Amino acid sequence: MKLSNKSILVTGGAGFIGSHLVDRLTLENPDNMVVVDSFFLGKEENLNDAMKNYPNLKILNQDCSNYEQMKSIMENEGIDVVFNLAVIPLPACLEKPAWTFKHNVDITTSMCELVRNDIFDTLIHFSSSEVYGTSVYAPMDENHPLNGTTPYAASKASSDVLIFSYCETFGIDASIIRPFNNYGPRQNDRSYAGVIPITINRILRGEAPVIFGNGKQTRDYLYVTDTADAAINIYKSHKTRSKVLNIASGKEVSIQYLVTSIAKYLGCENRIVYEPPRTGDVKRHIANIYSAEDLIQFKPAVTFDEGLIKTIDWYKSASKENELKNELSTAVKNLPISVN
Repeated sequence: MKLSNKSILVTGGAGFIGSHLVDRLTLENPDNMVVVDSFFLGKEENLNDAMKNYPNLKILNQDCSNYEQMKSIMENEGIDVVFNLAVIPLPACLEKPAWTFKHNVDITTSMCELVRNDIFDTLIHFSSSEVYGTSVYAPMDENHPLNGTTPYAASKASSDVLIFSYCETFGIDASIIRPFNNYGPRQNDRSYAGVIPITINRILRGEAPVIFGNGKQTRDYLYVTDTADAAINIYKSHKTRSKVLNIASGKEVSIQYLVTSIAKYLGCENRIVYEPPRTGDVKRHIANIYSAEDLIQFKPAVTFDEGLIKTIDWYKSASKENELKNELSTAVKNLPISVN
């Protein structure tokens, strides 16, 4: 299946993974492409590259849980395919658990109802490896128990079950992509940031890197462009319909190794600070990706170390750019004011 003659909508498209997916979708030359984002975490600047490659890209500020508003957008734009990445992130659920759970499920419900009512044709929904919780067995395949330990994980697991119920009951055309721990340029480094951008930015500020817990907890890291490629290939393969596919590297990396690697590459001389474990933190994650290899011939193109260097270099460049902007802003403020 091609995307070249389709009208595509990417919810959450101004976010980290979403913006990389939009970048990749521009290469498919779709007839029309729309990004809908509430900008809870997304940033319009994340779409700068996409706008250069696809000048007609439409960017709309909208809560994706609002059925009527999304229906209006989809009808106006003649949407055929939705890549659904709209989500309230995990750390938010530690502050607002009920709101996070309800909002994430409401987004999915809205998408399911819209596709059921033939407002669009195909839903590619982004789940999360958090639905599994800490591994009961390794590597974790798609049949692994859903033992998520946070309200965020519960919201993503509930969303997956909801989609499968619509596939079974109403025959909607949908596939679920279940990414593990993505990393790369543009990952959120503000509120609710992940360990990689937090660690990089701490070291760039001259602060000591921090590990919560003993550092032995593991993650399965995948460079973000590999996930974007996989999402498109999942759409293109009818074999993936009504299925969920793990998208990951199939290799586990300890937080200790991760933080040490970042510190070494940046020449950090500060010793790692160890803090108490975080609430709901998963102890072990490693994916079985046999289904993705079989159904879409998935194979990561970027190794962990290659991706980490690319990521660190991007944040270093962004940090220098921000420093220059701040220096320029300060210089402008300090200019003498002439009075005629």
